[in-house]
Amino acid sequence: MAELSGDSVRLDVETIYLGGKEHTVVTGSGSVSVIVYGDPDKPALVTYPDLALNHMSCFQGLFFCPEAAALLLHNFCVYHISPPGHELGAGAICADDPLPSVDDLANQVVEVLNYFRLGATISDFHLKSLPDIVITLFRLGAVMCMGVMAGAYILSLFAMKYRERVLGLILVSPLCKAPSWTEWLCNKVMSNLLYYYGMCGLLKDCLLYRYFSKEVRGSAEVPESDIVQACRRLLDERQSINVLRFLKAIDRRPDITDGLKTLRCRTLIFVGDDSPFHSEALHMAANLDRRYSALVEVQACGSMVTEEQPHAMLVPMEYFLMGYGLHRPSQFSGSPRSPLSPTCIAPELLSPESMGLKLKPIKTRISSQR
Repeated sequence: MAELSGDSVRLDVETIYLGGKEHTVVTGSGSVSVIVYGDPDKPALVTYPDLALNHMSCFQGLFFCPEAAALLLHNFCVYHISPPGHELGAGAICADDPLPSVDDLANQVVEVLNYFRLGATISDFHLKSLPDIVITLFRLGAVMCMGVMAGAYILSLFAMKYRERVLGLILVSPLCKAPSWTEWLCNKVMSNLLYYYGMCGLLKDCLLYRYFSKEVRGSAEVPESDIVQACRRLLDERQSINVLRFLKAIDRRPDITDGLKTLRCRTLIFVGDDSPFHSEALHMAANLDRRYSALVEVQACGSMVTEEQPHAMLVPMEYFLMGYGLHRPSQFSGSPRSPLSPTCIAPELLSPESMGLKLKPIKTRISSQR
């Protein structure tokens, strides 16, 4: 998948999602599937997808972007957690099993970390260049987290419950409040469709509206984009009872706004301008400690920035990770020269507007010593 030699890395992006090893972790709230990619001696990046999705349909675009894959796999071993019953080839969960709550799902994350003994196996080779405080946190089992929509809510809740285990949060179109009336009504419609008709065409249309912008969903005159067609095919593989159980858990979620101020890890939020959860992401950003958070609004994009515009995440993620002493490899063979290199891109093209971004800067206060 990736070969390291000094500061260089060679990536075969075609095998990133064809490789990896699947583990089934038995937790107090049932079994959960985890796909592991990369060198387990490296610090951990834990991902969690949205409703009815898994790593194949939620993070594939990001990891198929060679520069993003180089940045993440150079620094992390990736642990893709699938919601219960959302893994590839999953069978239907017994309808009599207790419905999980969002707290149960957050607790499953820490059980996954403990199962893999994250932090206990990181080698000095991978940590020697990092700041001492970052090394200490990684040694204690702290992880970087990346979640999309409902997955972002689960990982945010996990970060509040287990603050010492989270080093940073990368959240894409995150949820943080209880469902609005609009979302509640949409969830009720989807619940009834799942119960009576399964993964029918109308349900998939509802989910695609949740995920993508109008531009890529197409219309009567414009066909669906390739990423939407691929997502529609992957939704066919979902078991309706499993999706319904996760939907019910998310529909019963409490508002976690009050707990956001307790977070002490750095947080980077991405949201598309056309996301149904755009206002929710703005609300979350406004309630986070501005010293440790930043918001990136991506123009002409829906909720799944990871799939629709993964290139828009690259530069903000790189600067975010620099705060931990983590850097992309200086070069990687078998791929074009990095667009992040200042010698191969005109300075005027690095402006946020040219990349389709609206950046909300982190406000900091520096007290001068006299």
